[in-house]
Amino acid sequence: MPAVNTPHGRGIADPGGISATGPGPGPGFGAGSGHGTAGAFRILHVSTGNVCRSPLTERLTRHALRERLGDGRCGGILVESAGTWGHEGAPMEDHAAEVLLEHGADPEGFRGRELLDEHVIRADLVLTATRDHRAQVVSMGHSAGLRTFTLKEFTRLVRAIDAATLPEAGSADGVVERAHALVQAAAALRGWLLAPSPEADEIHDPYGAPIPYFRSVGDEISKALDPVVTALTGVPARR
Repeated sequence: MPAVNTPHGRGIADPGGISATGPGPGPGFGAGSGHGTAGAFRILHVSTGNVCRSPLTERLTRHALRERLGDGRCGGILVESAGTWGHEGAPMEDHAAEVLLEHGADPEGFRGRELLDEHVIRADLVLTATRDHRAQVVSMGHSAGLRTFTLKEFTRLVRAIDAATLPEAGSADGVVERAHALVQAAAALRGWLLAPSPEADEIHDPYGAPIPYFRSVGDEISKALDPVVTALTGVPARR
């Protein structure tokens, strides 16, 4: 894969302790400690512009975590997003916001971000829309290779992990411990469970497409997130 120019750090994105993706994310999804810090587990979703795919994935992840755990136990998982060519401060696309509302998730308060070194350094799990995004994150360094996956790749690996081998998620601290164990288990499986085709790990960009295409991408993301959130929390989705 050809080398890609990536943005480098310009200082901490949220020095004041407020989530850079919006002013009011609610309990469990604002500021907090990141990679390597006890008591928190930070998930970073990455796409190109940070106005379509990664906002959808970020807010659908938050929604699914709250549905499974409530605010009490999901306080240790921090969910945010950024773009490799992120539109700094931009709102998400209107169609993306509409799709989130259709899924019962909250699009309010979102502002786009350019991916910075600090985001990668703090992240315990980086989930990207495509293999190219994954390569760009890994090329930034910071030992990101073992904790960076495409979303669909991570889903495939998670499906192969025996949930009984993971720590119980009976508390906020338990959820964090379980999340760290899940990433380690997925990284260990990566070389053994290959994608059936390169396309299998891609989520295509709906930017500029009509609302039906956004809906199909939203459904694709939601379907990929379901086993991931189940594995993170130990709680299956309500049907």
